Amino acid sequence: MKPDGTGLAVAALAIYIVGGVATFAGLALIVFMNGRDLGGWGDGRSIGYLFFCLGLGLSIVAVLLMRIFRNRMAL
Repeated sequence: MKPDGTGLAVAALAIYIVGGVATFAGLALIVFMNGRDLGGWGDGRSIGYLFFCLGLGLSIVAVLLMRIFRNRMAL
C-alpha cells in the first residue's frame, strides 16, 4: 500500500489554522495593547508584531506544503 500523505496534509492544515489565529491575535495586540505590559513578557504591541509576523510566516509555509502535497497526491 502506497502512503498517500493525508497525515502530512492534515498537519499542513493545522499549521495554516494556527498561523491565521496568530496573525489575527497579533493584530489585536497591536491595536489594543499599545504601551501595556503583557504578563511580564514585554510591551503588548511588540509581542503583537511578533505574533503577526510569525502567523504570516506559518501561513505561507502551510500553503506551500499544501501545494507540495497536492502535487504529490496527483501523481
